[in-house]
Amino acid sequence: MDKSPKFAVIGGGSWATAIVKMLSENVDTIYWYMRSNYAIEHIRKQEHNPNYLSSVEFDINQLELSSDINKTVAAADFLIFAIPSAFVKRELDALTVSLEDKIIFSAIKGIVPESSLIVGEHFEEYHHVPADNIGVITGPCHAEEVALERLSYLTIACTDEKKAKILADNLSSEYIKCKLSDDVTGTEYAAMLKNIYAIAAGIAHGLGYGDNFQSVLMSNAIKEMKRFIKKVHSMKRNINDSAYLGDLLVTGYSVFSRNRMFGNMIGKGYTVKSAQMEMSMIAEGYYATESAYKINKDKGAKTPIINAVYGILYEGKNPKKVIKKLAEKLT
Repeated sequence: MDKSPKFAVIGGGSWATAIVKMLSENVDTIYWYMRSNYAIEHIRKQEHNPNYLSSVEFDINQLELSSDINKTVAAADFLIFAIPSAFVKRELDALTVSLEDKIIFSAIKGIVPESSLIVGEHFEEYHHVPADNIGVITGPCHAEEVALERLSYLTIACTDEKKAKILADNLSSEYIKCKLSDDVTGTEYAAMLKNIYAIAAGIAHGLGYGDNFQSVLMSNAIKEMKRFIKKVHSMKRNINDSAYLGDLLVTGYSVFSRNRMFGNMIGKGYTVKSAQMEMSMIAEGYYATESAYKINKDKGAKTPIINAVYGILYEGKNPKKVIKKLAEKLT
């Protein structure tokens, strides 16, 4: 591998913008794909993303911006995907460039709806990317705090430790600390599941439940996450590590959490559709809830929180009644 690999970021949202900011601390040239030509022209002229993390100023000389995904993919060795999981297939369908010799890191916290696979599995099965060329970037880390350069932590997971370390070295800075992991599947499922639990926390908050209940909900959520992940990918892992418990807590409690915000709106009486229309960003947990519920039908893990959120979002059940019934099951 080239001693100075080239990096590309796929996506134009807040997390993609934060990753570009992190890379800019260490990398001379960053290839950056986003669909919006308006956003690209704005960044070139005004040096910041007009739609997300607009306080972050970029050195334009570091950026190779393009709305042509094939051009961006062809130029780089490491591809970091940071787009909503619901749009993954649409973006990949536009590819004519092969991904088989690329190193893929997913910063996507969700399931590809069309395949019902986590993103890494989707790349392996549908785009023939070797497993040791696939990795995951997980938190606990909110894009908004990266923009503010508040001390944040990432977990970089890949079965090939050298590739994980290359990416970690290029993301690290005084305010970004990186830890390596070989649990690619587990960390990716954890990143997906924590969004569901954050929706549950938001619903409870919207209904008027306080911090005491939230703490019990989160402690039950991490146990549920452990049961679920063990069913889909059994290996030795410490569920209390920051990639699992830490990411769950920050998503469940933070004011920056879009999934908690989405749940809070549901708890306050919004319909699913009206809550989605009100939000400017996608709540990944909505799609993850359906996928996790369906996956668990075959796996059989005990998942009362996932079941409760599914009942509210997809079966139209009354949030007040569902959360009250869930509360009786928590320990």
